[in-house]
Amino acid sequence: MARDKVPATQAIRLLKKHKVKFTPKPYKYEDKGGTRASARELHIDEHQVIKTLIMEDDQQHPLIILMHGDCEVSLKHLARQLNVKKITPCTKEKADALTGYQTGGISPFGTRQQLPVYMEETIADLEKLSINGGRRGLLVELAPRDLISVLNPTLVSVAI
Repeated sequence: MARDKVPATQAIRLLKKHKVKFTPKPYKYEDKGGTRASARELHIDEHQVIKTLIMEDDQQHPLIILMHGDCEVSLKHLARQLNVKKITPCTKEKADALTGYQTGGISPFGTRQQLPVYMEETIADLEKLSINGGRRGLLVELAPRDLISVLNPTLVSVAI
């Protein structure tokens, strides 16, 4: 990928539309490597790599949860904070259909269906973060305040 040629994903288009300052971070994608592989490939701390997880509540209402790469989501705490009985991960097929992205390349920006976004509150404390840019093997680095201004997420405390 040429240094100045950024792939035209829906996520990139949305960031540009909102005039967000970001740096594309392409890396060699590793199937099922997750944030550990992308952090290793980009020589960054896995804590600042933010994963985009597609979940649903007990009424099958989908949602996005943003979490540090080195943490897990307490589904019990998330359900309690959202006042629902339970939260479960969406199937790969449902996540792909809802977002318009391929699992492993799901970005919270420019999803096919607008979904409520919840973000682990400590992400806002990072100096910068890297999050999926809408395709496998592409993260975008940006300031948490820009992510918050574009997505307007609800902050939650659900990290394990």
